[in-house]
Amino acid sequence: MTVVGPFGLSVRDQALEADVQVGLAAVEEGLLEATKSEVPFITEAAQHLVRAGGKRFRPLLVMLAAQFGDPYAPGIVPSAVVVELTHLATLYHDDVMDEADVRRGVDSANQRWGNSVAVLTGDFLFARASYILADLGPEAVRIQAEAFERLVTGQILETAGPAEGRDPVDHYLDVLRGKTGSLVAVACRFGSMMSGADEAVVDVLTQYGERLGVAFQLADDVLDIASDSRESGKTPGTDLREGIPTLPVLRLRERAERLGLAEDIALCELLDSDLTDDARLAEALTRLRAHPALEHARRDTVYYAESARAALGPLPESEAKASLVELCDLVVHRAG
Repeated sequence: MTVVGPFGLSVRDQALEADVQVGLAAVEEGLLEATKSEVPFITEAAQHLVRAGGKRFRPLLVMLAAQFGDPYAPGIVPSAVVVELTHLATLYHDDVMDEADVRRGVDSANQRWGNSVAVLTGDFLFARASYILADLGPEAVRIQAEAFERLVTGQILETAGPAEGRDPVDHYLDVLRGKTGSLVAVACRFGSMMSGADEAVVDVLTQYGERLGVAFQLADDVLDIASDSRESGKTPGTDLREGIPTLPVLRLRERAERLGLAEDIALCELLDSDLTDDARLAEALTRLRAHPALEHARRDTVYYAESARAALGPLPESEAKASLVELCDLVVHRAG
């Protein structure tokens, strides 16, 4: 059993391990090549998060999904580079919107160079992803465009908040399907599609990817509260400070409205206060870590991970399928 990639997946089959390792190494080279510019400063900014590392979760899914067809097909590595470049670009933009100081254990680009450079660097990465995508054919361009539209729509819906009368939790889960699930689904779709897998297999893996993406983001929501910066690679409570209503907070508000307990209402009032104050943010984190709402969010994470696992049911048993199942367990483990 060998651990593959920073995400910690253990692979028991030597041939699969070799394919994944070689594929991820090629993706890493592709990322560095795609982020080079004739302008040294652009190269430095564009490679800032590439060189900081990361789980390479989406490229890993591309490589595993490719195992259901020809894993050596020429479009697989470029499509994985496209998906990861798109993801990296969103991180540059997210850090500006969240005013984050740390990303992947290093200074965020906006902290280091300012918001304008961070936004433009994200745009540069989108442009490079589009350039690579053009060689993968019109169908790949359409799939990526649809996913990007869903991603942006999810981000806008998060900013706008739920419509009057809409359940905030249902609204938030819709946000996550677009904001995170769409691109994870594309990773699985590209890997299987580029490998020439049957259309039914591509559909199964696409469904799996979207559900796993939601579980992955829910685990991040839990980590934003439950972890320290050494574990998550970013500043704890970033979402709280910015007033972003992640699932633990939504579950808290839901419980406060349903039960009317004084301690729940008081915690909601604390979260509504000015959390740019470090002491107040630390108090909010401490109280949320001990609150049942956090455990409720963990259970939600398990539910979506199990839903992703169930989606794999129609696929024949294989080492690749076993690895995809294990990823569901790893996502749950991240949430504790």
